[in-house]
Amino acid sequence: MNITPFELTENIFKLISDDWMLITAGDKSKANTMTASFGGFGVLFFKNVAHIYVRPERCTYGFLESKDTFSLSFFSPDYKDKLAYCGKVSGREHDKISECGFDVLYDKNETPYFDQAHITVLCKKLYRQDIDENCFTDRAAYLKTYASGGMHRMYIGEITDIIVK
Repeated sequence: MNITPFELTENIFKLISDDWMLITAGDKSKANTMTASFGGFGVLFFKNVAHIYVRPERCTYGFLESKDTFSLSFFSPDYKDKLAYCGKVSGREHDKISECGFDVLYDKNETPYFDQAHITVLCKKLYRQDIDENCFTDRAAYLKTYASGGMHRMYIGEITDIIVK
């Protein structure tokens, strides 16, 4: 069933931080996915949006850069081990999607998403910007997040559809 963002009844904070999500980009010829627990939903630029954060070192980053759309997929707790795998293993060396047994579906823009997800949010990129160390007003947040890795790039996407099973 397709719904609007106003009809989404699940706690988005729990979905993202506790249950995690898969960020997926690509097309019918090639796609990649990664697990994420950073992000959110809101209203910006007079549109319903989702915002995600991806480090340039991640394989999915290249797919996000080269495509105009992406999907966010949320799964039942039964899939937590598969989501953990998708967060640990690189798409450069593994076909994580097939190794996890995910069935890939595509929207009208060829945006890949997963049949097994109980919530899928389809997005069209509106804005991207690198997180800047100099813009942090909370030094502890910066140190906790970036002590061991590169800075994220933020992507803001207009929510074009939400599919709920």
